[in-house]
Amino acid sequence: MTDEARLETLRREIAACRICRDAPAKGPAHRLPQEPRPVAVISSNARILIAGQAPGLRVHESGLPFDDASGDRLRSWLGVDRASFYDRDRFAIVPMGFCFPGYDDKGADLPPRRECAPFWRQRVLSAMPQIELVLVIGQYAQAWHMAGGGQGGMAETVRGWRDSLMSGRSPAVLPLPHPSWRNSGWLKRNSWFEEELLPVLRARTKMLLS
Repeated sequence: MTDEARLETLRREIAACRICRDAPAKGPAHRLPQEPRPVAVISSNARILIAGQAPGLRVHESGLPFDDASGDRLRSWLGVDRASFYDRDRFAIVPMGFCFPGYDDKGADLPPRRECAPFWRQRVLSAMPQIELVLVIGQYAQAWHMAGGGQGGMAETVRGWRDSLMSGRSPAVLPLPHPSWRNSGWLKRNSWFEEELLPVLRARTKMLLS
């Protein structure tokens, strides 16, 4: 079986996953409140992996990761257009939770489901040994992919991006804030993100897509 055939089998298994509905980690009362629709893009060729948190409602409805204003901002950070972003030979996109987790009492997205990453993540990452750069977006992805990531908060983790990127580990890891509008204030207060980090991100992205 070819590498692509193995990945296609994995894609079908992910699409059929119902673990958060049928075997919730916190018991039957905590089942996913809607029909699961796993969203992930795995690739045998992409050299960049975007490790996000979990799909929002719009992504749940469309089946396209980052198919919203957050995605527009992320694509701007990367310096790529929509067609390039959704080309799975260029980007793999694997959130910590594959399904929209629902809303909390205040109307905010719930955290990624606890069942998903322990069951799927290592298997998916092992299936993509060609990845050279992992963009870890938000505290949940940072906690998983970075030793000590997220323990001091998202801001501190992102502020240490140089140490992470230049650590010599393979694949390289670069922490990012979530591109949600909720982080607009943080981005305004931390001008170094746009002035120092984004040029490096765009240059590294351009090199890996060439």
